[in-house]
This record gives sequence, C-alpha cells and structure tokens, in this order.
Amino acid sequence: MTYTVTNFIPSSGKDVISINSNTGEILLTGALDFEEVSVFDFRIEAKDKGTPALSSHCRVELEVVDVND
Repeated sequence: MTYTVTNFIPSSGKDVISINSNTGEILLTGALDFEEVSVFDFRIEAKDKGTPALSSHCRVELEVVDVND
C-alpha cells in the first residue's frame, strides 16, 4: 500500500501536515496555531500495488484546540 494526502483546505495545511507513504501515519511538520487556522480538512488516498492498482480515499478533519486560553 502507498498513501498520499491531497486537497488541503486551507491550502496552508500542506506546509504543516504530511503522511508516511508506507504506513499511512499522519505527521505534523510544523506548529499549529488556533488563532491562524482552527480546522484543517484534507483527503488521504490509499493505493495497492496490484495490477490493476485499486485505490480508496477518506476525508480527515483535524480540529486545532486553543489550549492557552
């Protein structure tokens, strides 16, 4: 299986969210700030290595919680 992440809303999500293409683990690559963006919405696609390759996708919504207020 290989995993990819696409369709970030807002598009700035691609700067702070990534995915391990082998395991599907979602990783943060930068700091999240509730005051800048409170929700990230993106899509993950999983594709097998068969012939023909089959794929599926899911929608992920990441809500950022403001912990310093």
